[in-house]
Amino acid sequence: MPLSDWQQREAYRRMLRIRRFEEEGTRLFKAGKIPGAFHASIGQEATIVGACMALRDDDAMTGTHRSHGHPIGKGADLKALMAELMGKETGVCKGRGGSMHLADNSVGIIGESAIVGGGIPLATGCGLSAKVRGTDQVSLCFFGDGAVNQGTFHESLNMASLWKLPVIYLCENNGYAITTSIARSHGQPHISKRAPAYGMPGVFVDGQNLCTVYEATIDAVGRARRGEGPTLIEAKTYRFDEHQVGLFVPGEPYRSSNEVEEHRTQRDPLALFRKILLANDFGESELSMIEHEIADAVQDAIRFAEESLPPDPATLFDFMHSQPIP
Repeated sequence: MPLSDWQQREAYRRMLRIRRFEEEGTRLFKAGKIPGAFHASIGQEATIVGACMALRDDDAMTGTHRSHGHPIGKGADLKALMAELMGKETGVCKGRGGSMHLADNSVGIIGESAIVGGGIPLATGCGLSAKVRGTDQVSLCFFGDGAVNQGTFHESLNMASLWKLPVIYLCENNGYAITTSIARSHGQPHISKRAPAYGMPGVFVDGQNLCTVYEATIDAVGRARRGEGPTLIEAKTYRFDEHQVGLFVPGEPYRSSNEVEEHRTQRDPLALFRKILLANDFGESELSMIEHEIADAVQDAIRFAEESLPPDPATLFDFMHSQPIP
């Protein structure tokens, strides 16, 4: 199922939102305006947005420690996201989650985790919930190649397959778990080939091509909604920046400058998708207008966050516990 004209425009907007949001976020982090750590997903926008475009707002999604792109890809509000990064009360988690723990139930984002592979069992639980409640909702789980060697990956995929849960497991394979390459850490480096061991389809896609990611995900979503169970998608992508902004990696470089430059100049997902749009008769002036619109929206989000107040210290323990029984 190809993307409609509206979907193509919206996909470009979301990819640009991620890129400009994280470029500005990197600048603000280096300026000391964002506390904690900052992990940018620049270079991985096509995988994120291509998958999210296949979902509905009421479908669940879990992300990773590289968190900002996933909520934006799902349609979350930029102002509330930027406020959360700055630790402000107007943030999506009222300033209490920060960069690695974003959640927004209004668009189905149940949470993101600094724990490697932490979202995999949560997404599986969402799939189980949908099945028990008898809805046709699905759950999309993003994780990196490093998470595949976590026990939660194997336990969750086995359970989802056994019970035919409506979960799409999407591995953003950017080639490195911090500095450890796939070749040094995986006995089977082709992650999608692990799927048959769990009795589910395994699909490999070019993660820099938004259209192929969307098509693979929409097929998986269709299977899940029909009650046919989970799918494992491996999207080969690449992060342009370091694992963490400002992280000093001692010793020999784990990847060459030529490798990074090649991806930046030849495999930039924004540039690749822009070429597709131009080939599909979108005008240069329309795309430029969208680009200016997104740049303005990100600046508005920064102003909103900077003008917002931090949480009152007296509310430190608010929202930590839920007591559903009167």
